[in-house]
Amino acid sequence: MRFQKVPAPPKDPFDETVHVADYLEPAIPRPQQAKIASDKLAALRAKTGRAPNILIIVVDDMGWGDPGVYGGGVAIGAPTPNIDRLAHDGLKLTSFYAQSLCTPSRAALMTGRMPPRSGLTRPLLTGENPKVNPWADEDTTAKLLSAAGYRTALAGKWHLGEMEGTQPHQVGYDEYFGILSVVSEMSQVIDGNLYPDLVNKPARMAAVSKLVLPEITAGEKGKPTHVVQHLKTTEELGMLDQQFADFSDKFIRSSVTQKKPFYLVHAFSRLHNDNYPAPGYAGKSPAAFPYKDAVVEVDDIVGRLMKTLKETGQLENTLVFFTSDNGANEDVWPDTGYQPWRGGKGTTWEGGVRVPGIAYWPGMIAAGRESDGLFDITDLFNTSLAVAGETKRIEKTRYIDGIDQSGFLLADDGKSARQTVFFYSETSLTAMRWQEYKIHLKVFQTDVARQNIDESTLVPTGTTPWVFNLYTDPKEQRSSGHRYFEWGLPRVVGFIKAHAGTYQKYPMKNLGLDVPR
Repeated sequence: MRFQKVPAPPKDPFDETVHVADYLEPAIPRPQQAKIASDKLAALRAKTGRAPNILIIVVDDMGWGDPGVYGGGVAIGAPTPNIDRLAHDGLKLTSFYAQSLCTPSRAALMTGRMPPRSGLTRPLLTGENPKVNPWADEDTTAKLLSAAGYRTALAGKWHLGEMEGTQPHQVGYDEYFGILSVVSEMSQVIDGNLYPDLVNKPARMAAVSKLVLPEITAGEKGKPTHVVQHLKTTEELGMLDQQFADFSDKFIRSSVTQKKPFYLVHAFSRLHNDNYPAPGYAGKSPAAFPYKDAVVEVDDIVGRLMKTLKETGQLENTLVFFTSDNGANEDVWPDTGYQPWRGGKGTTWEGGVRVPGIAYWPGMIAAGRESDGLFDITDLFNTSLAVAGETKRIEKTRYIDGIDQSGFLLADDGKSARQTVFFYSETSLTAMRWQEYKIHLKVFQTDVARQNIDESTLVPTGTTPWVFNLYTDPKEQRSSGHRYFEWGLPRVVGFIKAHAGTYQKYPMKNLGLDVPR
């Protein structure tokens, strides 16, 4: 019997993307705005005689609703005039997405790859080191731009590995000054009021002290890491971000003196618990709570960095991007932020993954813009390389989930080149965003208010994925997938299958971080 060859099905008319290469995430072609971006960048380089700078500001655990320009600020007891000014004078993104936890998001930012591809799918815990160095076969933006003649640095929180070969200056950054873990790792061995069952137990403390080193460290490429300061008090913990700001200020100024473009990731230790006030900040916010005081300090430091750019003549030659690594951590209330969405840090409800995103660049990004176009944290990898004119350095040996969004940012009426955003819990695909729709394959069920991490379960949906129209149901309160989205279900199933299919040639990386379940 002869079988007739079945022709390939036609492309879904809702799929706007084009596959440029099998190792690159498909993107929506925007040739006109791509040309605008290219022309603008060429004109700027001709004017300045150098490549532009890139400053990425990452706040830890800031909720979407914390900044005033996103509905918070004065209304919730913590004014943010400097952050608001960036948005008013630049582009405010209302659908900027990260992953639900800090380590996966930061890995995605650095590599342009989804967490399962780098293996950094969850935060590293006390004294834990992966069995495999995740960075042995990864490229960071810093590594590629350093090779292109940029000065690259990371100031602040890393939380992407502490062992040799995994620290910032060992994976591409020319300079590093900060903390390799996270504030709560250090405060748990310092603050006896919050952690009495650890601090007041000598044998327990002795054991944990072999694993946790409360210290500021620093390093330069090719040189060993050195300890800058051993932290012994909560007052010293409260000074972390002021010291990080000092480093970033100095790094910007020295880069200008050396006449070299810079790529700087300024990663706050705040607003992650536990928030101890820097001198002059206790009670400075109208709310007078430690978290709110910390928001005011973050805003002041953002203002300071903008002032440094202006004083050095680099304000018009620097792309500034402000964001958070995930939503607010409601589990540590009241030491937490605010989002108007369902859920919080640790979940893939909007409250865990939808975060502030502001792009600012005087003369390059039109002031007063606001867009609901999709932008994923992985896009900062491709976009940074595009702004620097160095996308040719992206290797073809690993899958890149990020998309070049330089045209979106630089064209006055720019639109997103991204069609979908995918969200993970460790290696499990849980949800996606397409247009104004959020589709859940698995959902976080929380039985106790604000216990998104400590008392939640992840369960698969039933007959159909849960679908929420975020324009009419932004709090994701009632799924309307079967009732109103039958036309769209085949579309999103196709997108999900295509995404899952990329792992056949570019498989997930196993670092041995799996937790028995």
